[in-house]
Amino acid sequence: MTLPLSISILFTPWEGAVIDGELTHAIRDYLQWMVSEGYAPRTCESYGYELNHFLSFVNDKDIRWDDIFTLDTLKSFQDSRGLRNGYAIRGLSRYLFSQKRIRRPIKKTHHRLPQIYEQYLLYYEQRQEVAFRRVKQTRQVLAAFNHYLQRHRIDLSLLSIQHLDTFTREYFEPFSTATCRAYRSALRGFLRYLHGERKIIHRDLADLITGRRSYAQPKPPKFLRPQEVQKLFACLRLSTPVDIRTYAMIHLAYSLGLRPLEISKITLDDISFSKQEITLRDRKGDNPITLPIPEHTARAIAAYIIRVRPESKHRTLFLSLQTPHGPITPNVVSLYISQCMKQANLPSTPYWLRHTYGQNLLESGTSVFEIKDMMGHDKIESTRNYLHIHMKLMRKVLFNETL
Repeated sequence: MTLPLSISILFTPWEGAVIDGELTHAIRDYLQWMVSEGYAPRTCESYGYELNHFLSFVNDKDIRWDDIFTLDTLKSFQDSRGLRNGYAIRGLSRYLFSQKRIRRPIKKTHHRLPQIYEQYLLYYEQRQEVAFRRVKQTRQVLAAFNHYLQRHRIDLSLLSIQHLDTFTREYFEPFSTATCRAYRSALRGFLRYLHGERKIIHRDLADLITGRRSYAQPKPPKFLRPQEVQKLFACLRLSTPVDIRTYAMIHLAYSLGLRPLEISKITLDDISFSKQEITLRDRKGDNPITLPIPEHTARAIAAYIIRVRPESKHRTLFLSLQTPHGPITPNVVSLYISQCMKQANLPSTPYWLRHTYGQNLLESGTSVFEIKDMMGHDKIESTRNYLHIHMKLMRKVLFNETL
């Protein structure tokens, strides 16, 4: 895959740039990866423009490769260009780090917290082996907590549940239920550390931090009507490699009810064309299952493998069509399916295909317990939710109608 003309023009190294340099090739690879992952053309163009300036800056300063992706270099470039964020350079550094072409990405600066907090964050990252994003989120919560304690002149050793209640009530108010749940978990971890590891507080207050009970009623899942399914498939094209890949993904979502995560995790070893079966090993809730593959879905997968799938050391079924041909993410699966739905003028999401699969099973007479296993639900309550939308069955039972 080559860069679109508009992006290619923006990323034409200027006079004096090292055309065959490592940074030039790295930027081209990154922009091609962005295109293959479905980034908006405007985003790719703006990134190409910024990275072109960055390439010129690095060449003018004669910066060595090992010193390019550092916070000092980024700040110098931002000062020279009057930039505030440097999203393109940070994104490039994360991409190269994921490809193991640099030792570490550029990390954002943060204000250091008092020693006890920094010691806990180091302990949390190393002992728990959590992702950097979780550590960053925990740092934000602890920074707010430290600010609250300093503002009210409260010593850590004198913490009480009243202090914690007041802090969580003030700090958590603007956030969603899911975010508050994550923030409470971060605060509990710090409190357990203060009590169990450091003996700074004499009572474990972690279990006393609880959230408000939620009594929200489950909403019936949304699904496509038969005419909408026909409309979607009528709009599908097979003219490009991306079209063929998306065609196979949509068949898996509709005929097997697979989540985007499950589609992205399928490997070549999971598919048996001779038996027309697929084994889903890596599922949400750890509920592996083997399902029959409908003939039209098997043909769509075979067409993708034979005509489109690049040669790769990876066994994952769906790969990026741009080098280095790595496995695609669930977000990419969702993106391409959503684009097809939008082209068909369907105000829906990829999960509507999964819900449509559940609806079809229900109308075919499949029991709720069988549907639970086939869809990989953890609880039968999730599957029973589909009973809310079985209008044909309800009318047949209540009004003796034959539909």
